[in-house]
Amino acid sequence: FPAQEQDERYPLIACNGHPKDRRLDLKQVQAGLAVSADGGIPVHSRVFDGAAAEVSQVVGAMNDLKAMAGTNTFLMVADSKLVSYSNITSLLQSGVEFIAPVPAAQIKDELYAALDPERAEPVDWVPWRDEGKPETERETYRVLEDTHTLTGRRKSDPQLTVRRILVHSTAVAAGQQAARARRLAKAAEDLDKLTTSAGGRHYKTREKIIARIGVIAAKRRVTSCLRWQITADERGTLGLTWHFDQNALEAEAAVDGWWALVTNVPVEKAGPAHVLIHYKGQGTVERRYHDFKGPLAVAPVFVQHNRRVAALVQVICLALLVFCLIERQIRRALGPDETMAGLYPDNRRVRPTGRMILYHLGELTLRIGNVTDPPTVQINRGVQLHLLDLLDTDIGQTRWPQT
Repeated sequence: FPAQEQDERYPLIACNGHPKDRRLDLKQVQAGLAVSADGGIPVHSRVFDGAAAEVSQVVGAMNDLKAMAGTNTFLMVADSKLVSYSNITSLLQSGVEFIAPVPAAQIKDELYAALDPERAEPVDWVPWRDEGKPETERETYRVLEDTHTLTGRRKSDPQLTVRRILVHSTAVAAGQQAARARRLAKAAEDLDKLTTSAGGRHYKTREKIIARIGVIAAKRRVTSCLRWQITADERGTLGLTWHFDQNALEAEAAVDGWWALVTNVPVEKAGPAHVLIHYKGQGTVERRYHDFKGPLAVAPVFVQHNRRVAALVQVICLALLVFCLIERQIRRALGPDETMAGLYPDNRRVRPTGRMILYHLGELTLRIGNVTDPPTVQINRGVQLHLLDLLDTDIGQTRWPQT
């Protein structure tokens, strides 16, 4: 996609400096979605330049959503790309309420390390994945509240102060502890190999040993806790001793499980626990991105012009809208938190997803009719009839095109 052959009135296909898949050789466009809290219905979609910064897309989405909402107020829940001085300024000036996680770089570990989870307020909320587990095995959350201040680039920029909700999650803590144990184990294996090889053919000099230690420490992310020393015996042969600093590891562990949210929702409308519960709905948009990339298969893209790429992405967003409306209607007909059997071979009861609904309905067949005998939909399994009933679809009243 040479730049000179693209239409500048449409999103440009380009390389991004920091692609999430680390494939610097690939070009891309970006797609943005906003979904409703009720059923995760995509109410807003846009295609952006491949090199556009995600943080710059927030204000445009906010203005579009404000226009759609009209005089109604709405709550904008987003990821950490929302939290920048310019974005927060625009949101506050527009009177739009928001919730978003604070980027990790904006909060020092020392703040988290000084917090005591036992003094935080417990949150009465259980993730859906833990609902069937014993209470002792469920993820638990605790929250504290203080304030978060953002400063602009210029000295004349006024400081912005918003509510900050400090969240502790037992599942996040367990995940961080497991990840640290894996990193330490892999680093120890690499360092043991280096200890054996130090002074040998490949690591005869101090500089080569130091360089290899640096590579291991950076790759395994153990720079802050790794302590090492290069020694030499009476013959001048180099050796290596190393250990992990236990105090540094304990300081890391004190931060485990903590993260933060910022919001301008008034405290009388939502306390710290309710702010977290509102934020947990943000996973819905992530699930819609999964549908966008999975069953609807937005990638790979084989069209040869950026106009067609933009059009294709918008068509798939329309397909996602239909996909989500079907899922919501069936879930509404079932009732809140109700499940159904027959979607999987083992007949377990689950909440129906758009993917499974269309999988079963996609196997319906049509028997061709004639002048006196109208076409007939042939239902092979009871789950198909159940889904059609939930969709309030009377196949006997369907008008078929005459050929």
